[in-house]
Amino acid sequence: MENYIFKQLSFVRDNTIGHVAEINDETSLSIPEGFNNNIKWNLGHIYVVQEKFAFHFTREKMNLPDQFTELFSPGTKPSDWGEEVPPIHELILLLENQVCRIEKVLKFRLKEAVEQPYTTSTGLTLSTVEEFLSFCLYHEGMHFDAIKSIKRVIQSRSICS
Repeated sequence: MENYIFKQLSFVRDNTIGHVAEINDETSLSIPEGFNNNIKWNLGHIYVVQEKFAFHFTREKMNLPDQFTELFSPGTKPSDWGEEVPPIHELILLLENQVCRIEKVLKFRLKEAVEQPYTTSTGLTLSTVEEFLSFCLYHEGMHFDAIKSIKRVIQSRSICS
């Protein structure tokens, strides 16, 4: 039962990727009225946060391409982007491989305490590998909902035009 967290991470990730697989780069950049971010930012943000929660806090090597921290960290937004934004297919590929990398490195370390516990913006303190990975489920779920909402607005807008 110890590996159930990895099944959940994989399930959530498959759903996220499934909702964006057919979206092109131009659509991924659209920010509908009432939203602060676009689909591409949400995907990059999911990747960056999970990379930090799985690897940074466990002192493992992160796989963060150049500029990902500046583009997708908490507090960033697409309106601040320059020209160097990765294409959506690159983000999808990184997301597809991330959960397997996490499981490979951390599957026997779930109960291990991290050196520096982290308190989320919502006030939850994370102190074990399992707690960090469990929080990733909640975090990705929030951004998955944002992606679905943005996609729904974009699709309804294109139907009406």
